[in-house]
Amino acid sequence: MTHFPDSLAGVSFRGPWIRCAASVLGALLVLPATAQDMQRPDLEGIWTNASLTNLNRPEGVDSLVVSPEEALVIAARTPIAGIEGGLDEGDGVNNLPEQGGDDFGVRAYNNFWVEPGSNLALVKGEFRTSYVVDPASGRVPRREDPRYDFERRNFGSRYATGIGDTRGPEAIPNAERCLLGFGNKAGPGMMGALYNNIYQFVQTDDYVMILVEMVHDARIIPVYDSPEEARMNRRPPIHEPWFGDSVGWYENGELVVETVNIHPLQLSQSSVPITREGRVIERFSRYSEDEIFYRFTVEDDNIYLQPWTAELSFYATGDQLYEYACHEGNYSMPGTLAGARLLELEKELGIR
Repeated sequence: MTHFPDSLAGVSFRGPWIRCAASVLGALLVLPATAQDMQRPDLEGIWTNASLTNLNRPEGVDSLVVSPEEALVIAARTPIAGIEGGLDEGDGVNNLPEQGGDDFGVRAYNNFWVEPGSNLALVKGEFRTSYVVDPASGRVPRREDPRYDFERRNFGSRYATGIGDTRGPEAIPNAERCLLGFGNKAGPGMMGALYNNIYQFVQTDDYVMILVEMVHDARIIPVYDSPEEARMNRRPPIHEPWFGDSVGWYENGELVVETVNIHPLQLSQSSVPITREGRVIERFSRYSEDEIFYRFTVEDDNIYLQPWTAELSFYATGDQLYEYACHEGNYSMPGTLAGARLLELEKELGIR
């Protein structure tokens, strides 16, 4: 492969605004290849992070690491899609809400439709009961009185109860609008969810691209020679992009990605929210031929009592990414909004 230097004739091409010019000039030149930096791990390929482990450790479980036998017991009782009993209950039909109950008919799936994994997360040969490893409690240390005032929209609660804001399309959560995948799939702080837990990693000299199967979310991360250079090339704060402003560099055999300035709408619905004063630091390394070890640390005094860290692994898979068609032919949003307007009209007319 032909390699083009980061600068040519004294003009730097590392800045995010003129990389296209570098590509055009590079296509006109043929320069000697240079060796790949030995600090750079090979992350290319198709991977999955599917597991039944959650961000927080379940109540009543004290240990981060459990035996294979204990892992199967915990996995069997892990709720999936709001259905108690997890995969141990077959297709989950027997655990659906009873007819006539307040929550009857509001859940979209039984277990036939989901594929979250069949066991707890396996990380470096250990079965883990939570992604959170620090603090030792295995739980995110949220402030009860956050220093940042934002409206929290819990997609999971809306999904399980059917109760949510229906004032208009913008009031519906990002995942239902098919703007972003649910479950913090693309991160920062990338975790598995009910299905579509497949990722494609692509590396070039200047970028790492992570394509998520769900909603085809794509993180395109510019990579620099040092953290100082990376931070000098951040986008203007006014941009507030989806997945935040991520920049990366290679260090001690790891890809390090630092993210700030997550879009406010994503902040309100993320399981790993950070304000403008916070940051998420992700580290990717190859633990083995078929495992990427992934660790992320969240720092934000506005929301959390202390910095906290989570770990999980991505495993090589023979699967491929399939088309994710979310709103094509989907009548749920107009049906939801039309139903809400009908209820309002009936209330106004005294019918209900």
